[in-house]
Amino acid sequence: MKSLRSCSVMNVFQDAVCTLNTLQTNASALEQVKRERGHPQLQLQAMRGFLQRAGLKVEELDRLNIIHVTGTKGKGSTCAFTEQILRNYGFRTGFYSSPHLVQVRERIRINGQPIGKELFTKYFWQVNVKVDLAVIEVGIGGAYDCTNIIRRPWVCGISSLGIDHTSILGDTIEKIAWQKGGIFKLGVPAFTVKQPVGPMKVLQERAEEIGCSLSVCPDLEEYESEGSLSLGLAGHHQRRNASLALQLSHTWLQRHFLTEFSGVSPAPVFQPSPAMIKGLAETEWPGRNQTLKHGPVTYFLDGAHTTRSMLACVRWFNEVTPQHERNAGGSVVRVLLFNATGERDCAAMLKLLVPCHFDFAVFCPNITEAIATCNADQQNFNVSVENMLTRCLDNQQSWRVLNGQEEKPEAELLIGGGLPLVAERHSDTLVFPCILSALQWISQGRDSVLSNPNKCIIPLKPSINAKAAPLREAVSIHVLITGSLHLVGGSLKHLDPALNS
Repeated sequence: MKSLRSCSVMNVFQDAVCTLNTLQTNASALEQVKRERGHPQLQLQAMRGFLQRAGLKVEELDRLNIIHVTGTKGKGSTCAFTEQILRNYGFRTGFYSSPHLVQVRERIRINGQPIGKELFTKYFWQVNVKVDLAVIEVGIGGAYDCTNIIRRPWVCGISSLGIDHTSILGDTIEKIAWQKGGIFKLGVPAFTVKQPVGPMKVLQERAEEIGCSLSVCPDLEEYESEGSLSLGLAGHHQRRNASLALQLSHTWLQRHFLTEFSGVSPAPVFQPSPAMIKGLAETEWPGRNQTLKHGPVTYFLDGAHTTRSMLACVRWFNEVTPQHERNAGGSVVRVLLFNATGERDCAAMLKLLVPCHFDFAVFCPNITEAIATCNADQQNFNVSVENMLTRCLDNQQSWRVLNGQEEKPEAELLIGGGLPLVAERHSDTLVFPCILSALQWISQGRDSVLSNPNKCIIPLKPSINAKAAPLREAVSIHVLITGSLHLVGGSLKHLDPALNS
């Protein structure tokens, strides 16, 4: 009886996710929207309409006591730190973020956990989740993002700014800063990490125009703490995010004082409470500077997808791999698994990865499995399969050029009218049709999680298997998976079965 009920819940859950997927904009329609973008405020009007259809009023969002966070890089990590800190104080927390890595319900978390499939199914049709506070991560930009229907957040934050989503937000960092500053609200304190002069000036002007205070967060080293603060998230860049999270949580906790600020000022340095220190140390945020060790295969996963975030990724990778290589006690093969989407400058990101000296560079689209039963959570209609595969081949060619390798004739893209089995042009670079086939080739049966008999194994040419001899003979295999959060999420679907439960 219990198994029948579980099966019923799963079927209804999948139906809900498939229904949600119908709201995705397909690739051709998305391109038309980009060409005709002239009234971005219409998205906010549409969002208000969606809220009404769900039986809610915009005014009801005021009761969520919201912390609203935007930025180009680090906004998700900042939210994760903030949520963990306030949960340690005993508050019932809500946390909305995007995109999801493995399952769509990851986007909505209650007390740090993705809502269960049964709750997701129930509240997909009936919106009613009560929390003491909600940490809301902006999707894209700020001013015209759908989350900006929020009228009265308790505090706002802006993480590091950079160039991304230029067709939507503008082609300069100053234009992007204007969009991000759109989440500021009259009389609501706002905080930002240190920014370049140009965008900082824009943020200051936006704060003055809207009528709110704007404070710049101090370096994490400046907080009065006994010893250095320990962070649960790896990477030096997380220190900026942690400082912003401390200011957001501190301000939220002191909201009842109704302190008024004006202009741009340094944010206060204070003694972090035990709950704050514990929160920073215990924060988890999968897919960002994450390390997974599966026997002889170690995966380093980071969703970096801009040149600035890739610099941080490379720095982290170079910091953590030497110790892993010393521990290996023998030969180590380094593999890059890369993909990028949208308007990203793939060549610029790949150039930053060249000094890492990978033995193999592997490229694949953000398709989890090249079979029809792919999980609905991983479906993406915003780009065509043909475009994804073409991008992979372009990335392969960019890598060859960056490594001074000669061009070879174009490889056969499609085999037997279906997805490509493997397109090859050089012994150290390969393109696979999906994430699973790439991971299976890289691991060569040495990762027990990927060797699960339930997983489909795509047959490869003997010549492709022959290239993998160094992977079979090495003591350890180190794999950096980066370039796209969707690639990282698709990889985690296979590498961390717990995320699928």
